[in-house]
Amino acid sequence: MPAPGTPAAKHGDIGQDLPRMPRAGSGRGGYYQDDGPGDNPPPNLRDVPDAVVKDEPYARYANRPYVVFGKTYTPMLNEQAFKQRGVGSWYGKKFHGQRTSSGELYDMYKMTAAHPTLPIPSYARITSLDNGKQVVVRINDRGPFHSSRVVDVSYTAALKLGLLGKGSHMVEVERLLPNAQERIATIRRMTPEPEGEVSTMAADMPPPGESSAITVTATALAPAPAPAAGAAPAAAPGFYLQLGAFARADKAADVRAQIAATGGALSAVEVVQGGALHRLFSGPFPSRADAMQALRDLPATLRLKPIVVQR
Repeated sequence: MPAPGTPAAKHGDIGQDLPRMPRAGSGRGGYYQDDGPGDNPPPNLRDVPDAVVKDEPYARYANRPYVVFGKTYTPMLNEQAFKQRGVGSWYGKKFHGQRTSSGELYDMYKMTAAHPTLPIPSYARITSLDNGKQVVVRINDRGPFHSSRVVDVSYTAALKLGLLGKGSHMVEVERLLPNAQERIATIRRMTPEPEGEVSTMAADMPPPGESSAITVTATALAPAPAPAAGAAPAAAPGFYLQLGAFARADKAADVRAQIAATGGALSAVEVVQGGALHRLFSGPFPSRADAMQALRDLPATLRLKPIVVQR
């Protein structure tokens, strides 16, 4: 974002490298009704970093069942994996500065998105199926409510995905899960338990799959010691690469060994048990930029989907 008083570039300015588009309210372009681009977008929007996946308690009112156009939507209140494909679109000037479902003000120049049922807040990787580009966004709003569309991303996310000019195209939405313990506690507070029944939410949560971050160490990694019962390993605060989340400890150990065998040069990989899941982490890194550089240096042969998380 520009510093206060810094002149913003006009939309379509060559220096901005923005696609030239019909103005908002023109009735042209692939926008919702009278929506469209802003008149003076900030500079360097392509350099805006992806959202950083981290633990956040669910918003108190944004995750209740609701009805739009006669259809009932029931937001997710668990840590299950989620992936879907469909048409992705974007929203901009018409909603800029208005309150989102999370209670925050919508900023079309941040890395956010609206989804009908993913928890608020939560995080997702959006992949364009047209060009393969990817972004990570924070879900903080509801929508879209068109049967053919699965997600509305911010203007900046749309720019980085290459869907601004077209208005929409096919995307894949994949939920990204940080360490889930804070959210499990929130879910338990929000979900009343029937009398005489014991909640099995934590035990029954399906594994989120290999949806995470990657790390390689230059030295061989010994098998990770099992954490003491009921105790989670203390983590130094900072940015980490999350390599995966597994229901079985032996699977986590196998992947850890595969990473060590590559002979890379990242921070040591640790296995962290939380509830029924075993997660692989590497770090901490001094900054998000350092973690992202480590992510980019990972061998593609590992076939993992790393994400940066803040612990």
